[in-house]
Amino acid sequence: MASPLRRPSRRSDGTLAEQRLQLPWPADRPFRILSIDGGGIRGILPAALLAEFENRHLGGRSAGDYFDMIAGTSTGGIIALGLSTGMCASEILQLYLDHGEAIFPPIRPPFKKLKSGLRFFHSLTRYQYEREPLERELRKLFGDQTIGDAGCRLCIPAFDGFTEVHIFKTPHHPDFKLDWREQMVTAALATSAAPTFFSVYKNGDRRFADGGVWANNPVMVALVDALSCHALDRRQVQILSLGCGESEMFFTHDQVHFGGLWHWKEVISSAMRLSGQNALGQAGLLIGRDQLVRIDAPQMADDPIALDDYYRAKQILLPLARTLASEFDEVVRLRFFDDPAESYRAYYGPHAV
Repeated sequence: MASPLRRPSRRSDGTLAEQRLQLPWPADRPFRILSIDGGGIRGILPAALLAEFENRHLGGRSAGDYFDMIAGTSTGGIIALGLSTGMCASEILQLYLDHGEAIFPPIRPPFKKLKSGLRFFHSLTRYQYEREPLERELRKLFGDQTIGDAGCRLCIPAFDGFTEVHIFKTPHHPDFKLDWREQMVTAALATSAAPTFFSVYKNGDRRFADGGVWANNPVMVALVDALSCHALDRRQVQILSLGCGESEMFFTHDQVHFGGLWHWKEVISSAMRLSGQNALGQAGLLIGRDQLVRIDAPQMADDPIALDDYYRAKQILLPLARTLASEFDEVVRLRFFDDPAESYRAYYGPHAV
């Protein structure tokens, strides 16, 4: 008689059954978190913002060196991983500017309307873009580096083939034994595998999709991790939360009066936006809204920038980043760029102590 197939293990099979042991943290030292939203090619905005702050205050040093933890989802996850290797935000920004057009190829004349219509109908049953250009550049960027090689604590959301939440984490706590061997490029491709834009990312017998579906703004992912891992007073936590620009959304006439799948076809965008608002609100309630600096583009009610619109993102978001950096310059400098963060203790991997 044939033996039954063994069920693959789920990440949730190892869920801790009791409160996590909290590691000591100096009472006089703040815990600084950088949280970066998902947003496709609009990741130009947070990358350009950080590059501006680096240029103004850090003398060529990476912004990532000044945070005790960095969380990023999708495009924000790519930025977070890059910063954790010591790269400057200006270098990461250049990746977007140099290769964004290849990753999200625009529709070119002639017959743009016809081609746009064909792309839309194609997207109803199949992903829109090939992953190869993105994967090629990420492999150049990260090489063989693993999450265990990161220079700061990381939380990178994705979700897996069991449709369970999955957070790639550095080994900054004795409980975090699973991810330090993972290649950074695996985490980057997993967190950025945006449904409809790219296919599910296959890594061996595992399957991953974009963490933006459940944590497009990863601020609560980072905050919960920080508070559960370290003996912190909540008021010690300082958070810099960077958005990629949101479009203003309202119920449409047809949604109100008719409902149905067709009229609610963009509901996933609404869900992502609302989950981000909720995360931001919860984080503010936990640590005090005065401890959280949120920088994002003004909401665009008319003609918002699409997640794959390279040309408009480049044209609009680069100058906007300079404006926003000037607006928030003083508070960001004083709270986050006064002195570098201390290196974290790794419990596993190449930097384990």
